[in-house]
Amino acid sequence: MSAAMDTESTYSGYSHYSGHSKKAHRQGRDRHKSPRSKDGSRSEKSVTIQTPPAEPLLGNDASRAEEGQDDNWGETTTAITGTSEHSISQEDIARISKDLEDSVGLDCKRYLGLTVAAVLGLLVFLTPIAFILLPQILWRDDLEPCGTVCEGLFISVAFKLLILLIGTWALFFRQPKADLPRVFVFRALLLVLIFLFVFSYWLFYGVRILDSKDTNYQGIVQYAVSLVDALLFIHYLAIVLLELRQLQPMFTVKVVRSTDGESRYYSLGHLSIQRAALVVLENYYRDFTVSNPALLTASKSRAAKHMAGLKVYNVDGNNASGQSRAMIAAAARRRDSSHNELYYEEADHERRVRKRRARLVVAVEEAFTHIKRLQAEEQQKAPGEMMDPREAAQAIFPSMARALQKYLRTTRQQQFHSMESILQHLSFCITNNMTPKAFLERYLNPGPTLQYDRDRWFSKQWTLVSEEAVTSGLQDGVVFVLKCLDFSLVVNVKKIPFIKLSEEFIDPKSHKFVLRLQSETSV
Repeated sequence: MSAAMDTESTYSGYSHYSGHSKKAHRQGRDRHKSPRSKDGSRSEKSVTIQTPPAEPLLGNDASRAEEGQDDNWGETTTAITGTSEHSISQEDIARISKDLEDSVGLDCKRYLGLTVAAVLGLLVFLTPIAFILLPQILWRDDLEPCGTVCEGLFISVAFKLLILLIGTWALFFRQPKADLPRVFVFRALLLVLIFLFVFSYWLFYGVRILDSKDTNYQGIVQYAVSLVDALLFIHYLAIVLLELRQLQPMFTVKVVRSTDGESRYYSLGHLSIQRAALVVLENYYRDFTVSNPALLTASKSRAAKHMAGLKVYNVDGNNASGQSRAMIAAAARRRDSSHNELYYEEADHERRVRKRRARLVVAVEEAFTHIKRLQAEEQQKAPGEMMDPREAAQAIFPSMARALQKYLRTTRQQQFHSMESILQHLSFCITNNMTPKAFLERYLNPGPTLQYDRDRWFSKQWTLVSEEAVTSGLQDGVVFVLKCLDFSLVVNVKKIPFIKLSEEFIDPKSHKFVLRLQSETSV
């Protein structure tokens, strides 16, 4: 009997549990032995799914045959996955080599920009110090004494450079979030402005001070202080252009996913098209539900099934396009009743989802009743029966695995959840004293892409398609598309309309009322 129970709890790649797991599972089976004895054949059947490690919890093939299966199909089905051989063509090799070249080009462009910015920043911070030290090194004996005034200017330059260093680190030294196709225009303009500004200061310093060996050291120090002040103003200009300018909402963008039509609206400020695309993608991973291609297979298979029964013949080999169109129109009229089939299919699917959802909720609530958090004094009494959250999750997981497997297959979410991710989420819920409802929230309601495995569901590369230059600003009516491997995001830009408000004053003393009494009223 124990072998049958262990066989029934076999599930998707886990073949062994700890002693605590088997003990808890056996106790749960014994507790519910009498209700399950009503169906004698059910206790003898099992599901064996062999999948490679670190693969999804359920196979994709199960979702394709879901429509033609009854509610008890999982009790008598054995699904075995095997290995497959893949071939690669010359076109694939050329495409892969092109992708590698593009990635190398993007990395070179990114590191080149960082190198130029770092060299220019180092030149900016060393220039005021060089202005002060060069006269002391070259013609120290000829300099006029400066005294207390120069010492105060030294302190001013030191603190201003410190403030400038902190502000530059906070504004520019950030980890890049994305590789944009074009250079950021405002950032490039600021770098050019800083270079011209520092170059002009060096030119004036070389002509008026180094060549003539000016002996007025106080004037030289004040010249360095003026350079630092100007750099602080340029930093303020950078904050306005890079951060503050885009904060005020000026445009509303509608983002539509091409596969299922899910849409969201966002408000953006003055941004270029490429930076607006970056903001859209950041919000997409947070707000949109994960793209599930398996949900589209049902409609495609239904359309293919209807078109499979349509046959067009060309008897004598002549051009019979008109006759073919007439036959297609007649067949379409005969198939006008297909909406009834769609209605009953959706109703049956909703009924099956509700049924398996209820089974899953009951199974999870029952499994959570076997877990009890021990207090400090209880841990000393029974040290042999204690389990950590991982062991507790492995102990109660077999009792809910069957119901969770069926529900994920019915809702076509099996490719998003591996067994390891479910165990990690279960142990996380047990650690933080979360309820069964909190554990089920991830599986009952499809979440955004951020909720799932980052390496598998995040698109590695997006392609920005736009008729306008990607460095140009947003305008009313601009449309651009963000493409990835499986779908695309269509973004439509609309300008927020100008709103004119008028004021109307109401005198508080004008709120006077009269009670009207009629003979029919009861007042």
